[in-house]
Amino acid sequence: MDFDDNVILMESLKNGDEKAYKFLLNKFHRKLNAYALTLVNDHSMAQDIVQNVFLKTWKNRNKLNPEFSIQSFLYKSVYNEFINTYQQNKAMMLLQQKYVDSLQQVVETTDESSIERMLAIINKEIQNLPPKCQKVFILSKKEGLTNIEIAEHLEISIKTVEAQISKAFKILKEKLKDNYNMMLFLLFHSPQKEYSKL
Repeated sequence: MDFDDNVILMESLKNGDEKAYKFLLNKFHRKLNAYALTLVNDHSMAQDIVQNVFLKTWKNRNKLNPEFSIQSFLYKSVYNEFINTYQQNKAMMLLQQKYVDSLQQVVETTDESSIERMLAIINKEIQNLPPKCQKVFILSKKEGLTNIEIAEHLEISIKTVEAQISKAFKILKEKLKDNYNMMLFLLFHSPQKEYSKL
């Protein structure tokens, strides 16, 4: 089948032809990644954007219109995904800064021995997480890997990675209760980084 023909490719995608999807990946992934990189200037974010575009294209393949160019559709989708990511990150950065500023005051008024005891409790609870959940959480929060990198490393889906990270935070929130917010600050903002010893 000639997938270079736009109409054939689009119709095949709509029909759920996985060969057509692989053709799409092989032909456009590198080009779209290069384009996304010009928008965000960050390799990990560019990869996430392109990955999301391909996943959404496949998920919503029944809405594809064979009369339009798949190439134009993909480039437009990457741009739209970039705008969404930028808006989300911008909002998150503002929230995070307020959160960090308020917790910084708490840390400054807490003595070092109390912080060390709290870090020990936090590390213990992380080690008590279910094995798969713990592994994903540490790769994400300790190693700083993206969800896509974790998925590839562990050979699981991105959805599974997201679910395991959410599960970890839910368990830790239940276990640590009032210390939960302090835990987030100490793990991700504290210069001591005791967490790295895990």
